[in-house]
Amino acid sequence: MKNIAVIGAGTMGNGIAHTFAQFGFNVKLIDISEAALERGLATIGKNLDRMIAKEKITEADKTATLNNIVTFTSIPEGTKGVELVVEAATENIDLKLSIFKQLDEVCAPDTILATNTSSISITQIAAVTNRPDKVIGMHFMNPVPIMKLVEIIRGYSTSDVVNDQIVALSKEVNKIPVEVNDYPGFVANRILMPMINESIETLYNGVAGVKEIDTVMKLGMAHPMGPLQLADFIGLDVCLSILQVMYDGFKNPKYAPCPLLVNMVTAGKLGVKSGEGFYDYSTSRKAEVVAPMFS
Repeated sequence: MKNIAVIGAGTMGNGIAHTFAQFGFNVKLIDISEAALERGLATIGKNLDRMIAKEKITEADKTATLNNIVTFTSIPEGTKGVELVVEAATENIDLKLSIFKQLDEVCAPDTILATNTSSISITQIAAVTNRPDKVIGMHFMNPVPIMKLVEIIRGYSTSDVVNDQIVALSKEVNKIPVEVNDYPGFVANRILMPMINESIETLYNGVAGVKEIDTVMKLGMAHPMGPLQLADFIGLDVCLSILQVMYDGFKNPKYAPCPLLVNMVTAGKLGVKSGEGFYDYSTSRKAEVVAPMFS
């Protein structure tokens, strides 16, 4: 398995493409937007430059990695001859189901179809294909080239052979695969998102401000980043989407998104990607608090 297609050139997609290309895989990076592909390649180049500066790779390694990536704006063209497709599109169930229907139609029958979804049911995604035994979850962590964990999620029909292949492949790119079962949020987000949501509730209820909440969690719990700043980096829209999937899946009010989170997403305050969330990222690299404390 040396030929891989990655769908989506955003943060997760370009990180996944970077990782596979760095380990010698032939990667086809697919996005409907040529501009998104250009931004994705630029991001990969910058991240490789950071690795060079830290003496983790050489200039030759950077050149080889970039040469291993070819871009496409068409799924049929970009998936020709690949053994694995990793979908890393927006965390939207309708979009993902549409992509997997198309992948099932255009990919060779033995091609494995993986999704980087952070919360959506693998079984539900697999059900729109004629190869549910070959559909699996590969939930990479951000930033992909650095973070070691990959959650491997089997759908109801995922075969042992496919599961074992994906576990072995994850190890080939120096990741640590952890197998989990197919329930909303899996493990990482089932634990992380309620913590982030409760942090937003704490702000919303006027218990403490943004910096105070993040400082307590950093100093008291040894977290490298506070939950509100982490939410900004994940994307508040992504956090909201995951919480909604979990709330719909479990029908448990503890997963209901905080009204403040809903309002911020509605207002377009999505975190780093929009330049403003709980912190302001628009003027300098040092984040300044912008979210008010509610009471």
